[in-house]
Amino acid sequence: MQKQAGAKKTELVELPRIGDRVSFIYIEHAKINRVDSAISVADYRGLVKIPATMIGVLLLGPGTDISHRAMEILGDIGTSVVWVGERGVRHYAHGRALAHSTKYLEKQAKLVSNVRTRLSVARKMYQMRFDEDVANLTMQQLRGREGARVRSVYRYYSKLTGVEWTGRDYNPEDFDDSDLVNKALSSANVALYGIVYSIIVALGLSAGLGFVHTGHDLSFVYDVADLYKAGLTIPLAFEIASEIEEEDDVGAISRRRLRDKLVDGKLMKQIVKDIQFLLDVEEDENIDIDTINLWDDKENLVKYGVNYSERD
Repeated sequence: MQKQAGAKKTELVELPRIGDRVSFIYIEHAKINRVDSAISVADYRGLVKIPATMIGVLLLGPGTDISHRAMEILGDIGTSVVWVGERGVRHYAHGRALAHSTKYLEKQAKLVSNVRTRLSVARKMYQMRFDEDVANLTMQQLRGREGARVRSVYRYYSKLTGVEWTGRDYNPEDFDDSDLVNKALSSANVALYGIVYSIIVALGLSAGLGFVHTGHDLSFVYDVADLYKAGLTIPLAFEIASEIEEEDDVGAISRRRLRDKLVDGKLMKQIVKDIQFLLDVEEDENIDIDTINLWDDKENLVKYGVNYSERD
């Protein structure tokens, strides 16, 4: 009998439980291969090995090459692989979901297919944004309250930054056919959608089964992203518009500025928690993110949540 080359395929009982932890690892400008039961990451500084079973979600950024052998082991152990833009601000494609179980997806489908439970989830989404009880409001009333709230946020940041606001005005077919703040807002929102999309597919959920939005393959992405716009992309867009000139590349500037705000990984962690809350995920089904590592161009794996500006 021929001897097997390399490490044997990992048995299911050997894998870390999804409920224990999820490690998001982002890699860019490097070559990824397989060495026994680890993946190797190599760039101009050398090579580092990462135990494959410790990776929950692998985010592949620009300039990344990954071998068939590396994808083979990642597929065997159920690691979710997502091809993204710089620091995750785009979603291009994804491999298998992190979860082998369809529990999350089944729960999402069950909740969205019943009018009563769908309304309940939609109310929770609005409740997370309002400072008032919305338990008895209809969808029409909720949309009215949300519209008023967002207009108030726009007016607040317009006054704060001195940037004129005449309303949300953008043409999906012509990016330049709007003012600076609208272009910055569109670019930042698209970047936010990419991050939300990557997390949704990593959890094995459907991006198309939305509770507030419907009829689009990204309906649930829009639902979740809307939870964070008032505190993230709207203030950022007004800030950018107050600082740059018309001839500047507002799209690239907006994407980079949002990327820099999210590099600590805290939003990704919050998105997972919020999705679990919205879908009434039981305690024993929780996915807890306790490690988010970032591949850096000067170091190997860099911990998030550290103020690196104070280092030499």
